[in-house]
Amino acid sequence: MKIICIGRNYRDHAKELNNDVPDEPVIFLKPDSSILKPNQVFFLPDQFKEVHHEVELLVRISRNGKHIAERFAYKYYDEIGLGIDFTARDKQNELKAKGLPWELAKGFDGSALVSKMISKTAFPSIQDIHFRLLKNGDEVQKGFTGDMLFSIDKIIAFVSQYYTLKMGDIIYTGTPAGVGPVHKEDVIEGFLEDKKMFSCKIK
Repeated sequence: MKIICIGRNYRDHAKELNNDVPDEPVIFLKPDSSILKPNQVFFLPDQFKEVHHEVELLVRISRNGKHIAERFAYKYYDEIGLGIDFTARDKQNELKAKGLPWELAKGFDGSALVSKMISKTAFPSIQDIHFRLLKNGDEVQKGFTGDMLFSIDKIIAFVSQYYTLKMGDIIYTGTPAGVGPVHKEDVIEGFLEDKKMFSCKIK
């Protein structure tokens, strides 16, 4: 399986990190070894000084496809979830300054928290979903899928021009503003609307 991540898909998040707003989806990948299951502990890697939370809506691909037209993209996923793209911000900034890829900052073990998945039919519209992240009980991020620069269907159509999508692949659709560091003993909790999707303790 592949973990396909979309960067800078919310205008306010791009601005908070002083990044340009993209004209097309920004893509990076995480290996399957990066998956952290819901309710597992996240251990801060010793080699990084600053690891940030980035909460994101997830889509799980339900059938194989290549060169998918946007109007048919809805047929290729039937479940959504919530996740955290844990990011070693200090390492990412170092790599970006050198013009190098981000994978060391994004794909380390445990860096992809993946919640339980639920049917997309639980929501009236995929582009009308609110989600949020609490850290130690305080809301630190909130997102609305209608604010995405690139909709889920656009993302699937774009990605499938470059990668064959396979059943079980997961797409991280981008994070809203409010990213920030996590520290030992923090507890982060993710919600889709009012449904709690995960709880994770930082160690």
